Amino acid sequence: MIRQVPPGSSYDVPAGALVTPLARQVALERGINLVEEERIRGRPAIKTSPVRSTVIPSPAVNSQLGFNQKIVALGADHGGYELKEKIKAIVVESGYGVIDCGTDSTDSVDYPDFAYAVARLVADGRAWRGIIIDGAGIGSCMAANKVPGIRAAMCYDQATAVNSREHNNANVLTLGAGLTGPNLAGQIVRTWLSTEFGGGRHARRVDKIDAIGQRYMKKADIKDQLP
Repeated sequence: MIRQVPPGSSYDVPAGALVTPLARQVALERGINLVEEERIRGRPAIKTSPVRSTVIPSPAVNSQLGFNQKIVALGADHGGYELKEKIKAIVVESGYGVIDCGTDSTDSVDYPDFAYAVARLVADGRAWRGIIIDGAGIGSCMAANKVPGIRAAMCYDQATAVNSREHNNANVLTLGAGLTGPNLAGQIVRTWLSTEFGGGRHARRVDKIDAIGQRYMKKADIKDQLP
């Protein structure tokens, strides 16, 4: 189906449809924006903001990379929308593809919805890393870290960006648009994306972080099975 879509156009993915990794990569290669509309799963009593994801290929990537282009998921609430648009341009110029989970305006929305959308893409392996922006960066960090497998870090300078990657292998970065200007935010993002995990003794500690999450996942599974 995706191969029949004209290059450089947009394609509205039907609600509930499964987009395979191959289809996403084909879309990236052909410059096709995949627009996915979904609602965050949760308790019926909780009203959630609609989340629309748009896949944006990077023209900076050499076509020889083919299916190996790394994808960064981006999300923001109304307070982080303007900074998200600036960061999106930086990420694309740096050679990464982007899945933009919204929001798409400064209209008021709830940051947990967009933090979850980004975190889920990373946890499911559909995105290499994620970046979430709200007013302070704290709430989105808390929300993202509720998703198993996510190690989100709120960074406010290049030193914390390096530390979160080298020591903690953070796979999600959160930023506070009300605390960090666009120039510094750009420096943080570039540093965070380019810094490798240090491994060694840090790997042992990160494994312990992940083990805590797995332990509580098991408890939750048992609780859900009780009458």
